[in-house]
Amino acid sequence: MKTNTDNPHQKIQSTLETLKLPWMRQNYEGLHRQALKKQTGALEYLHELLHGEALARQERSAERRIKAARLPALKKLDTFNWQWPASIDRAQVEHLASLRFVEHQHNGVLLGPVGVGKTHLATAIALKACRAGHKVLYTGAVEAINDLIAAQKQGQLKLALRKYTRPHLLVLDEIGYLPIDKTGADLLFQIISARYEQGALLITTNQAYKDWPAIFNGDSTLTSAVLDRLLHHCETVLIKGSSYRMRKAKEPA
Repeated sequence: MKTNTDNPHQKIQSTLETLKLPWMRQNYEGLHRQALKKQTGALEYLHELLHGEALARQERSAERRIKAARLPALKKLDTFNWQWPASIDRAQVEHLASLRFVEHQHNGVLLGPVGVGKTHLATAIALKACRAGHKVLYTGAVEAINDLIAAQKQGQLKLALRKYTRPHLLVLDEIGYLPIDKTGADLLFQIISARYEQGALLITTNQAYKDWPAIFNGDSTLTSAVLDRLLHHCETVLIKGSSYRMRKAKEPA
């Protein structure tokens, strides 16, 4: 009488589990039946198994990167309402979405008033970067500052800064929406300065560059240093229009 260990399917299942090949473990029997039906050769059958496992592994890696990126939502460019902003250069946005700026460690800025879709676009670009194999971190500017202030009080600023300097792409959302004090301005400068020509930065802001001294606690010298590093290799997308959310809120029920 055959034992379980003599069963070839159980041997294969056990081996694939040991090798950590879950997709092959779940699909080898079905693909084997198809191969017999189509009279597929052994090499083609093996290729289908390996290709399927490779794609599944890539998808699992992408899902881990997406989770680590802390995206506020999963947005895509093809769901963006290009007709709503009064003015937006779609080709410019799509150029950012090609991710060349990430590969070249350059910067991008989405500049426009509240509600015109800056966060949607930034999230869509960040999601695409995750799926392309890039490590991404998405954070609000104030959230990052508060995180670094807490770390500084605990004597762990240098360690905390690594979280913002290591990703291939850092998205800083909503710079300029809330005032920050001198400590916050200095810490934000440290993030931008540390990433200069070392990693890509994507920023959303509602403030024109001429108004950035107000963001950095009225420090024109610090502001000049920030803009010098930010704009050296940068593509700025200007978006004009009124708030899409306000329009939706005003629609009759």
